[in-house]
Amino acid sequence: MKPSFSFPGFVQRKLHSLRDFAAEHHPIVHSILLGTILARAASSMSMPFLALYLSNHTDMSTMTIGAVIGAGPLAGTIGGFFGGALSDRFGRKRVMMAALYVWGLMFIGFGLATATWMFLALNVLNGLCRSFYEPVSQALMADLTPKEKRFRVFSLRYTCINIGVAVGPLLGAWFGMMSGRLPFLITGGIYLIYAAVLLMLLNRFGISRIEGEKKEQVTVGSAWNVIRRDVVLRWYLAGGILASIGYSQMGPSLSQYIDDKGLNGGIGLFSILMSVNAVVVIVCQVPITRFIERRTPLVAITVGSVMYALGNLGYALADGRVLFILAMVVFTFGEILTFPSTNLLIDSLAPSNLRGTYYGAQSFSNLGHSIGPWLGGIMLSVWNGSVLFGVIAALSLTVPALYGAGNARLERLRLASGLAGQGKESETAAI
Repeated sequence: MKPSFSFPGFVQRKLHSLRDFAAEHHPIVHSILLGTILARAASSMSMPFLALYLSNHTDMSTMTIGAVIGAGPLAGTIGGFFGGALSDRFGRKRVMMAALYVWGLMFIGFGLATATWMFLALNVLNGLCRSFYEPVSQALMADLTPKEKRFRVFSLRYTCINIGVAVGPLLGAWFGMMSGRLPFLITGGIYLIYAAVLLMLLNRFGISRIEGEKKEQVTVGSAWNVIRRDVVLRWYLAGGILASIGYSQMGPSLSQYIDDKGLNGGIGLFSILMSVNAVVVIVCQVPITRFIERRTPLVAITVGSVMYALGNLGYALADGRVLFILAMVVFTFGEILTFPSTNLLIDSLAPSNLRGTYYGAQSFSNLGHSIGPWLGGIMLSVWNGSVLFGVIAALSLTVPALYGAGNARLERLRLASGLAGQGKESETAAI
């Protein structure tokens, strides 16, 4: 006879699961995961509305607004390397804290700025702070997590990002109706509070134990020389750039394509697709992670790239709301598989004393987010969305080949150096 459901028993089992999860990871890892939700929700309250805010509260032209918006990602593409290298040199705590405090003040600055140069400078700071904080926080999480559990931690971090992104715009729209600058001021306050709490926790749990031995020999110049000689990393970055070009079409290109097709409620459909993307990530990230963590990162990237290709092909062929939604679900499965897996590849590649540098170098992949919308706009104007997403589907299938080439090179280096089955040391990058 099937046992009856017991609500107290259900609650007790969930509490045990939460205690097990809490014991499985370092308290700082938990604080960064929770902070990721708060920080992403806060930034999503304000930054998606920046263009609208500038249009309504300044006399900037559309072209100037575009330049201001684009300055942030451009600064972040280069800034991540320097932030990661500096964290290897001076420690994770100093770089993270500096980035968070400046970030909070920067958001408050958006709410108070009046001149074009102010907004431009603030958005450059926004890109730099993001590129400093995120690679360093990922490196710190890797420092504190056993190797076999890192894929799950990276997946949880990505889920936290999407929870924040799903909630933030709704709060931003609500606060924005009260005052255009209010979301920026609230975002700044949340970042400053999070920085203060994180600093307290870092001090509470001991910086020396968290960061390990001092790495005074690491300089930005020496770190750059290692990155420059690392052929494997260049293959991985090439794959990341190509994947970013494809992923970046999900924003402006997809919205314009839906609008050009003349579907009823085109803007509404695009909003639904963005919500579907966030919900699928939140609901499916954990079960998919548990399934894929028994495979290699390259297998996950390969399957994820196929999902990307099928999703983009679905966009190319879709002629109604249902097909677009199904295509987005498939596309999001690819996103769930590839994002944490690329982090894990970088982690397995990086020497322990240069982990921050390697995570920072991964920000060079963001170049695809700058190139992608531009290429997408050209293809939409010359051909149409069906051609664009058909080409992107084909490009998605080439991404595993680039990562595979890097992985094959790494195995050859390990065999040649007698390091098969061991972690890659920095010297092998120069072979």
